[in-house]
Amino acid sequence: MIAKRMLDVLVSLITLIAGIPLFLFVAIWIKIDSPGPIFFSQTRVGRYGKLFRIHKFRSMAVGAESVGPLITADRDERVTRCGHFLRRTKLDELPQMFDVLVGNMSLVGARPEVPKYVVLYPDDIREEILSLRPGITGYAALAYRRESELLSQSVDPEKMYTDEVLPAKLKYYCEYVRQRTLWIDISIIFRTLMAVCGSDDDVRSAQYENESLTDTKRETMGTQLR
Repeated sequence: MIAKRMLDVLVSLITLIAGIPLFLFVAIWIKIDSPGPIFFSQTRVGRYGKLFRIHKFRSMAVGAESVGPLITADRDERVTRCGHFLRRTKLDELPQMFDVLVGNMSLVGARPEVPKYVVLYPDDIREEILSLRPGITGYAALAYRRESELLSQSVDPEKMYTDEVLPAKLKYYCEYVRQRTLWIDISIIFRTLMAVCGSDDDVRSAQYENESLTDTKRETMGTQLR
C-alpha cells in the first residue's frame, strides 16, 4: 500500500506540473466555448464510504444535472462542443490528478460513484470495494472506456446502467481488490495510455460484456461476485 501511494503521488505530481500548458489551453477553450466555470465538481463516495468532491474539466452546460439523469449517453445535448472532445480523449479527467495527490483517489481502483448508485452495491461486497481509494482508471474503466456510446443504444440509459453495466463493473472492482499488486497498477496505467491513444479493443470488450449480461438475471450477480 505504501508503494501504491508513492506511485500515486509521484505520477500525479509530475502530471500536474508537466501538464500546466495543457491545463491552461483546455481552461481557455472551455471559457470560450460556453459560459460557466472551468471545473466541475460532484460529491462521490470514497474510501470507507467517506464523501469527497471529485474534480473534472467542465464538459456540460451549467445546471445540466438539474435537467437530466446523472448518467450521460453519447450525443447528450447537455454536453458542450468542447466537452465532446474532452470526454472522447478523457482530458476531462485530468483534474482528478489533484484528487489523487491529496489522497482522496488513487491512479488505479474502482471508479467513485455518486451515493445514489453506491446504495445499489450488494451488501456483501460494498465494504470490500470501498476498502480502497477509488481510482481514475481500472479494469472496469478500460472495459467501458466508451460507456456513453453503449448507453446511447438504450431508450433508458440510466436503467441500462443500473441493471446491466453497474453489476458488470462490480465484478471488475472485486477482481481488482482481490488481485491488486503494484505491477498490476503499472500494467493498467500503461493499458489506459494505449487505450486513450486510440485502441478500439475496449469498445468491443464493453459490448461483449453487455451482451452477456443481457442474458443473465441480475439476481445471480450476488453469487458471481463472491
